[in-house]
Amino acid sequence: MSEIKTHKIGVIMNGVTGRMGTNQHLLRSICAIIKQGGVKISESEVVMPDPVLVGRNEVKLKQLAARAGVTKFTTDLDAALADETNTIYFDAQTTDRRVADVTKAIKAGKHVYCEKPTATTTKEAYSLYALAKKAGVKHGVVQDKLWLPGLMKLKELIHRGFFGRILSVRGEFGYWVFEGDTIPLQRPSWNYRKEDGGGVIVDMLCHWRYVLDNVFGPVKAVSCLAATHIPKRWDEAGKPYDCTADDAAYSTFELEGDIIAHFNSSWTVRVRRDDLLTLQVDGTLGSAVAGLRDCWIQPYGATPRPVWNPDVPQAINFFDGWQKIPEQREYENAFKIQWELFLRHVVKDEPFRWSLLEGAKGVQLAELGLQSSAKRAWIAVPALKS
Repeated sequence: MSEIKTHKIGVIMNGVTGRMGTNQHLLRSICAIIKQGGVKISESEVVMPDPVLVGRNEVKLKQLAARAGVTKFTTDLDAALADETNTIYFDAQTTDRRVADVTKAIKAGKHVYCEKPTATTTKEAYSLYALAKKAGVKHGVVQDKLWLPGLMKLKELIHRGFFGRILSVRGEFGYWVFEGDTIPLQRPSWNYRKEDGGGVIVDMLCHWRYVLDNVFGPVKAVSCLAATHIPKRWDEAGKPYDCTADDAAYSTFELEGDIIAHFNSSWTVRVRRDDLLTLQVDGTLGSAVAGLRDCWIQPYGATPRPVWNPDVPQAINFFDGWQKIPEQREYENAFKIQWELFLRHVVKDEPFRWSLLEGAKGVQLAELGLQSSAKRAWIAVPALKS
């Protein structure tokens, strides 16, 4: 029996003491990969990540390391970058800290993988891509929603021609984030301070860019209206502060193929839909509504024929005409799937197209969305040079 070849890859994980970094990237991705025996390349070859946790609070790092079963942690990023056994640098810090440390990692010769937004301006985000390209390091950006079961089912429907010609996409995202005065807030307070890199446009239009580009068609233009509906909130210490960033965005996108997409993104909305994120896709031959995991379809032949008459009770139950797509395969954690693809990219040079350039495109759309809101105008989305 041949011996299994193991590629041990040191992964610097900076900023994973936060909620998303802890749950999705460390516990459900890297730790899950280690627990399963690594990323299987073949029957005789695996990639095994070896994480070192980096952050500013040693107490939090020590507690998280113990919880995750990780032996290495440090508050000294420079020392971690200087260690030649560390091959990958991952960044899940707040957006305003990302550019400086990703730049430092690239100059140290590390392959980089990071959360989005990759920066707060297109210029900075694109500069990271240009720097990584010049340095010859591999690079990637988290674009997790592409591997959500609901979106994967939509992509399969498109592949099978279910929709015919796609006409429009309608996205509804968000939930009520409590102000923090009586009921504890469930999002970090910096999200609502522009000076700290906060704002729903900066946060969510990066997501909508890669979802639209990869599932429906490249974004050609944007019209966006930002709002700060809640002007005052309370932080983690119970201290009141003024909200300087938008907490809702109402965005319309023009896509290639004459597809119109509209997304409402809000932390000031109460949910009366199937999930925290729903996408309705309407086409000439059928429609579908997808949440994070499930997807419902209504083909042309099952479409009801309503007649407008507000003087009588509605005779049609419009929910009855939709069919839930059955589970035809198993779906893994979306973050873990992309982590495995990036690890394979680093070790085996397999294709990985979700690069820092894609991250810059997301920042670009967010920046143009803010410009559109300020000008009350449609703004074209120019191509970024690859």
